[in-house]
Amino acid sequence: MRDDQSEGKTGTHSNKMSYQNTPNRKGNPPAEKSEKRMALPSRFQKEVHAHLSRNSQHSGPPLNLNESLSSGKGRPYNPQQVQTHIREILGKYSNGFWVSKLPQIYKELYKQDLPTEAIRDLEGWTHICTVEKTSSSNTSELLLYPAKEQNTTSSPSLLLSQNSPSSLVPTSNNPTEKQICSSANQGPISTHLTHSGSHSSKSPSSSPSPPSSPATLSPDLNLKLEELLVKYSNGLWAHALPKLFQDTYKIKLPTHVLENLHLLSDICTVDYPMPDNPKRAILYRSSRRCGGEEENGCNRRQSSHSEEELSVRHELGKRQSYQVMPSLQIPKEEYPSVLVVEATNTNGVIIRYIGEGYSQAQESMEDEMREFYGLDQRSPAPAASPSSGQLVAVRAEEEEEILRAKVYEVMTDKVKVYYVDHGFSELVCKTKVFELHDKFFQLPFQATKCKLAGLEPFSQEPAVLKKFEIMASGRILLAEILERGQTPLVVLYDTSQDDDVNINATCMKALQDKSLTSPLQVNSAYMNVTVGSVCSDGTLYCQLPSRGLAKLNEILEKIDTCFHSQETSEFLVSRPFCGKRCLARYKGKWSRVEITNLHGSRVLDILFIDVGVQASVEVFELRELPRSFLRDLMSIPPQAVKCCLADLAVSVGSWTPDAVQWLREKVLNTTDCSIKVAKIDETKHCICVHLFTDKNFHDQDRSLNHQMVKSELFKQKPDVFLTSHSPAKISKPNSSSKTSTTSESADGSPLSSSVPTKPHLRRALSGPRGVGEGNTTTLCPQEKVLFPSSLLKLPPLQELPPAGNNMDVYVSVACHPGHFVLQPWRDMYKLVVLMGEMILYYNKTEEKPLNIEKNQIYAAKVENNWHRVLVKGVLTNGLVSVYELDYGKHELVGCTQLRPLIKEFTQLPFQGITAQLAGVKSRQWSEEASIVFRNHVEKKPLVAQLEALQEAPYPWDRKATVFLVDTSQEERDIWVHDIMAEFADELTKEL
Repeated sequence: MRDDQSEGKTGTHSNKMSYQNTPNRKGNPPAEKSEKRMALPSRFQKEVHAHLSRNSQHSGPPLNLNESLSSGKGRPYNPQQVQTHIREILGKYSNGFWVSKLPQIYKELYKQDLPTEAIRDLEGWTHICTVEKTSSSNTSELLLYPAKEQNTTSSPSLLLSQNSPSSLVPTSNNPTEKQICSSANQGPISTHLTHSGSHSSKSPSSSPSPPSSPATLSPDLNLKLEELLVKYSNGLWAHALPKLFQDTYKIKLPTHVLENLHLLSDICTVDYPMPDNPKRAILYRSSRRCGGEEENGCNRRQSSHSEEELSVRHELGKRQSYQVMPSLQIPKEEYPSVLVVEATNTNGVIIRYIGEGYSQAQESMEDEMREFYGLDQRSPAPAASPSSGQLVAVRAEEEEEILRAKVYEVMTDKVKVYYVDHGFSELVCKTKVFELHDKFFQLPFQATKCKLAGLEPFSQEPAVLKKFEIMASGRILLAEILERGQTPLVVLYDTSQDDDVNINATCMKALQDKSLTSPLQVNSAYMNVTVGSVCSDGTLYCQLPSRGLAKLNEILEKIDTCFHSQETSEFLVSRPFCGKRCLARYKGKWSRVEITNLHGSRVLDILFIDVGVQASVEVFELRELPRSFLRDLMSIPPQAVKCCLADLAVSVGSWTPDAVQWLREKVLNTTDCSIKVAKIDETKHCICVHLFTDKNFHDQDRSLNHQMVKSELFKQKPDVFLTSHSPAKISKPNSSSKTSTTSESADGSPLSSSVPTKPHLRRALSGPRGVGEGNTTTLCPQEKVLFPSSLLKLPPLQELPPAGNNMDVYVSVACHPGHFVLQPWRDMYKLVVLMGEMILYYNKTEEKPLNIEKNQIYAAKVENNWHRVLVKGVLTNGLVSVYELDYGKHELVGCTQLRPLIKEFTQLPFQGITAQLAGVKSRQWSEEASIVFRNHVEKKPLVAQLEALQEAPYPWDRKATVFLVDTSQEERDIWVHDIMAEFADELTKEL
């Protein structure tokens, strides 16, 4: 499933953010709040990067693209052709990518070099793309995003802070209109703001200016578009409009229409069902919308009607002709719970959403129906003459339940009905069918359909449907919604076990042909074995000769030829998800991979299923499986067989780094290994083997197992990982020391340099570093800290606003009012980018013995992410206690999960700010008070008003005193210190 970094998984948290300068607040909250501020989702860590990519806020001087380019004038080129190609590429990578990657992608797709002049001209092509400079590891790196599309169906009012005139705070809840508040210390706006809130910049003289688009559409064009929308009451995808327009009217649709969808606001409303892809918009005729003022995702009662609903309305006659059944709203959360009812086609799985407003509302309605259609004399009489398509109330065969249904077929004394809330059909007596009362038309039909991602080409495959029936039918599962629409695209997960089971991926395995694997038997020997990988826990993956491997190699060679001769943008992966099968390069050749984890929208983890190698890549490095080879590739089981060495004194997971390295050196570059099967562990899906580097598998003494048992590889060296040196001072943020070096391996992968056993340490400069006038600062003595001499300096201090000013924050950790950790909201997307870069770098570096010392800073792998950490202690069992400097959490990790923190990852200030609550007396907070505090602030975006700042020599020792304000409610703001003061008073009274 997706990797959630401090993300909630349920719903969206509507919060209004502000940087305005307000008086210090120590009493009751004011009766009124003057401005409405931005609404923010709780699953913001992944989404914030996407929001910023579509609404990037630039401040300061314009970007100079020439900084990262060599000087010299390029050859003449065709700007229109290049713009068309770049638009196609950005259509696939709507969440953006590095400009430095553009030439490589361009050449792969179009078999020609991208002109250097075109890269220089990118900034001026605002109608094609948006260019943004980040504070990533490389200051000359630029990010490229699709051009902004503005939806002005509800014009956001902008709140400009007194202290931060560049803060743009839209009031709309539409995902495409959400923007991130600017930094509190930025200067005045230097760019002109258009009426829709976007930046306009002058194009360089060397690039063509985009054609100016009219402020309105011509009456004739308006009329033609409205005619089309009338024909599509369920809505029309915007990208389908040009072809439909040309087919209908035999003229081309003006190109500026799709680039300025707000021009259609008079005749339709624009909906963005996929927050991560603003290019995918649905156009609804305005009269079919419910008022136009509802939140994004509201029920459009008249926006669309299914064929069943239209049939019902037609058949019910005049009495019910005015009844309108509202459409079912897709839950706002990304992972709603669903009950799987039935599946005869994976493109139309019948489900019911579970939770408040869905199953609970249905239960309440059915309770009311049971009472209304009771068995007493006052109950309504059966329907006189039910007709096909009519909505009715049906007494179930158990005589207890009254359910809503639609009449499918009327017989002599029986009626076939479809239960619209439960998703199945039944034959009932006519005496059990009643007229459906008007008040039971309010709740949308609860039985709906979804489509299983990745199974579209095999939607009616018997083996897939049988597997799905066994694993999912009648069960409550978790649904990850990838694409919102009339039939949402989902991935289903069974979370009832210790490990989450991806239902989509498991059903796909039903297509595998078991005869294409090599049958394994105990005491059997196999030659010509290739060891693909050796994991740090001692597990290894082997490739055995088989029919499947020969067939796979033949197909991959054909695919490589196909991609080389005709690769087009259709093979780019535009919608990655966990469990998806696709292709990536391994040792220069295309190989099958499965996506195992997503870090936002740009970086993901993959597993090369035929060699057992795990890797982290960017999404543009993946390719779709060509449709002509899809069924063959799916039928071949993964060729990597999970193995472990038999008869070793240590268990899997207890291997020392030396033992792992020794085994890798022995087998990874050998293509003529042999194995003898000692045991087959079905529960762990692992084969215990004796491993040989030649064909002499008859002599057990020649096995690597025997050699490792006789060696001292498994003897833990107590002084290598478990030492803790005495503290010494480190360089301050404004001091300097030597720079770390990295080297390149033979295949281009970066290798981290080893850290010296006794690093040279510099004396720290005296005196604290302030953050500006207006702060109340004090200096407290702190423990001296070690820091590797290979680093230049610590990251710069996090800049905070002056005392009395506000900042938007996210509370990542909350222990009690005396200790919690804040993260500045304005830099959240930068942290997401940084962690993506760390994943790409450290997952490719080799493991090397590292002398871990207390109070030093490292990069540490915690679960699936790499964090910047401070070592708090080294335990004798090989575990290390670390403090996450960006999140404020304490974790225990294995010593093998630490790496030196290189210079490139020290540009961004540590994001975790230790804080205490202002407005309350310092005390020993009870467990009850701490729980109340956590429930109000932890994992929530809030507004913090800085009261004072206690400075310290090191960033992690600074402590801010702040008021916390929850502005998510429309009617009033909630000041957290008032709640805690009231709670403390109540406890005092009880005592």
